[in-house]
Amino acid sequence: MSFTDVLFGRPLASSDERAEHIGIAAGIPIFGLDALTSAAYGPEAAMTLLIPMGIAGLDHIVPVISAILILLVIVFFSYRQTIEAYPGGGGSYTVATENLGAGAGLLAAAALMIDYILTAAVGISAGVTALTSAVPELHNHRLSICLVILVVLTIVNLRGVKDTGAAFIIPTFLFVGSLLAVIVVGTVHFYLSGGHPVPVVIPPPPAATTVKYLTLWLLMKTFASGCAAMTGVEAVSNGVMAFEEPRAKKAQRTLSIIVVTLIVLLFGITWLSKAYGITAMEPEAHNYQNVLSILTTAIFGRGWFYYLTMGSVLLALSLSANTAFADFPRLARAISMHDYLPHVFILRGRRLLYSHGIYALTGFTAIILILFGGVTDKLIPLYAIGAFLAFTLSQAGMVVHWLRMEKHPGRLWHMFVNAFGAVATGITLVVVLIAKFMAGAWVTALLVPFLIVIMMVVKRHYTRVKREMKDMTPLNLTNLQEPIVVIPMARWDRIAEKALRFGMVMSQDLKVVHVHSDDEPMGLEEEWGDKIIAPIQKEGLRIPELVTIPSNYRFIINPLMDYILELEHNNPGRKVAVLLPELVVRHWWENALHNQRVQLLKLLLLLKGNQRIVVVNIPWYL
Repeated sequence: MSFTDVLFGRPLASSDERAEHIGIAAGIPIFGLDALTSAAYGPEAAMTLLIPMGIAGLDHIVPVISAILILLVIVFFSYRQTIEAYPGGGGSYTVATENLGAGAGLLAAAALMIDYILTAAVGISAGVTALTSAVPELHNHRLSICLVILVVLTIVNLRGVKDTGAAFIIPTFLFVGSLLAVIVVGTVHFYLSGGHPVPVVIPPPPAATTVKYLTLWLLMKTFASGCAAMTGVEAVSNGVMAFEEPRAKKAQRTLSIIVVTLIVLLFGITWLSKAYGITAMEPEAHNYQNVLSILTTAIFGRGWFYYLTMGSVLLALSLSANTAFADFPRLARAISMHDYLPHVFILRGRRLLYSHGIYALTGFTAIILILFGGVTDKLIPLYAIGAFLAFTLSQAGMVVHWLRMEKHPGRLWHMFVNAFGAVATGITLVVVLIAKFMAGAWVTALLVPFLIVIMMVVKRHYTRVKREMKDMTPLNLTNLQEPIVVIPMARWDRIAEKALRFGMVMSQDLKVVHVHSDDEPMGLEEEWGDKIIAPIQKEGLRIPELVTIPSNYRFIINPLMDYILELEHNNPGRKVAVLLPELVVRHWWENALHNQRVQLLKLLLLLKGNQRIVVVNIPWYL
């Protein structure tokens, strides 16, 4: 077994696809880990905005998170209907394109691509934040750890959906189990103490109060930051095709388990933070700990369970980027099928994956992590814009879908649910965009139209290619002529001999072109008679023409290009075949030991040539 098979798994045949489908247990970590782990940073993202209010900010955090949970329930019912209506995979791009048109589909596509890239970046950075909370000495190495985790995630995902799900089941259930234990034990302590629980370890004191009243603007910003907890909910609807039959039912059950668990975790962590008087800390503080670390310490102390919980949080948050790895390649494929992205995203790799989507996501995520230094709070303002834009377009598209389904039972109820979801997420999108605009959301607002322009340019290219390549007429056999064959030849050797033999088979009109510099001791003419003309005359074949071009300034490529283009110009209606002898070395590094004139000439011929110039490689394998 090769090293590649050990690292990425053996190649899978197309017939193995059914075995790669997953059930509910594997679907939860693959498509739900991003949503579930938002419980680890969603409440803190909202609480961070309330730091200026000091301890008074805790009076407002539970109502804010409760409002977010109501919105989550609305989106949940909307996406259950989307799964039912699109059992083949009803992502926002598909729904918007089919029901609202190509423009809305592109808007959803751009929003989702940005959302998935940020999902991967935020998940990894949040996991590393959990690690540095437990081990502050690693604080200065956040970015390096983030990039290492990204590489590991990429390798795991390249092994295939089945292996990925199996690898992530234990970390997911360990994460959920440890947080549920924190919530249950904290709640029991709360009621046993009569509503005044005593922390095992006193939490850090809240920051000094600089703002006394919760203004509308601060409320909007707090709500907008907390909405980061809702990202990832759409993932199941995008990946319905990954489930076993009955796909729609299993996808709906998976989504239900994910959302119910997320509601318990979000509300439990928020409510206990208020009960224990825990506020968020400034992210850049030297002794920084996240809210979950402080809460777990207050309830259990810094014993083994604390490190188990924080370890599970680190692992789950880091792996939560897998939701993006599961959905981004599928999204890129769907967009590519409509010619808005390079067709390479349609190709399936050795493990039945859309591997190029994984490569692209890895590259973009690495860039984002490097630009923002792996700091979660710098990434959060960019987050959620794409998700809520996709939510809104998807639900609006579903309203149009139900309008068309005139004979569907319960059509009006389904339409009402999706319409309500579209309005709710649309209003939230406006709030999030306004509240986070100056904090970084303007970047997302610019990236969305930028991506749309790129996709339209790609579409225009493919449309042009199809228009030019389409030819429904019968094979045209008129005016067939042998091409004029041109062989650039520096010296007489085995490569030159191979090219000349092939050229003589192709055409009777053969020209050997030799560019002779003044500093060369002799030209090709010295060997032309004995080595070339004599054998040809002996066989009674037509002698090729030797064209010697003097080069006083030792230029090689330019004289060759000028000659070939002039030859093509002077022979209208005939093709010119340029045979390029090329040495093929055994090791890649040996290329540096040989000049690359052939590659440069080939590139220039492709750029400056036309339909009548044909380039043919004549390789000699060393």
